[in-house]
Amino acid sequence: MEKILGVGGSPRKGGNSDILLQHILQGARGTGASVEEVQLRDLDYKPCQGCERCRKDLVCTGVQDEMQTLYPKVIESKGLVLVSPTHHYNVTAWMKAFIDRLYCFYDWTDDRPRCWSSRLAGQGRKAVVAAVCEQANREEGMGFTLEAMSLSLEALGYEVIGELPVFGIFDKGKIKERPEALKRAEELGRELALQLANPK
Repeated sequence: MEKILGVGGSPRKGGNSDILLQHILQGARGTGASVEEVQLRDLDYKPCQGCERCRKDLVCTGVQDEMQTLYPKVIESKGLVLVSPTHHYNVTAWMKAFIDRLYCFYDWTDDRPRCWSSRLAGQGRKAVVAAVCEQANREEGMGFTLEAMSLSLEALGYEVIGELPVFGIFDKGKIKERPEALKRAEELGRELALQLANPK
C-alpha cells in the first residue's frame, strides 16, 4: 500500500492537534497502510526566503536546514495529512513555513504573468487536512486555517478528500472528550488509505 505522511503543525506537544493527527494515522494504519508522523516543532528549519534558486535547481538550495530531510518523505508518500491548531485565524507559523517551503516543487514559465505547474501533480496524490480551534464558530474563530492547507495542497496536485474542523477546544487533551471527532478522524484516515490503495 502507498505510504502516508502525517505532518503536525502544533508547537504544543501532546495537545489536541497531536491527538487528532494520531487518530487519523491510526485509521490509515488499520488498513495496513504504511504511515509516518512528523512534528514540525521537532525540526530546525526556516521559512522560504524567496531567493528563487529552486526555479533553476528544482530543489530548495537557498536554505540548508532540516527541511531537506522532509522533501524525500513528501515525494515518496502519496498520502499527506496536515493538522494545525488555529493561530490568529490561520495555520501556525510552523505549518505556514512548511507549506511555503514546498514552493520548490513548482515549475514556472518565463512569460508574464508566469504560468506554473507542479512536479507532484498527476501522480494520484491525496490528502486530508484537519484543524482545531478554541472558538465555537469557524467563520469567527477558525478563519482561513483549513483553506490555507487545502488550497495549497490542491495547487501542488493533491486531491483533498476530506477536511475535519474541530471547534470549541483549547485545554490540552480535551479533544479526548469528543469521541465523535476522533471517530471521524479515524474514518478519514481509513478512507485516505483505501482511496490510495484502490485508485479510481
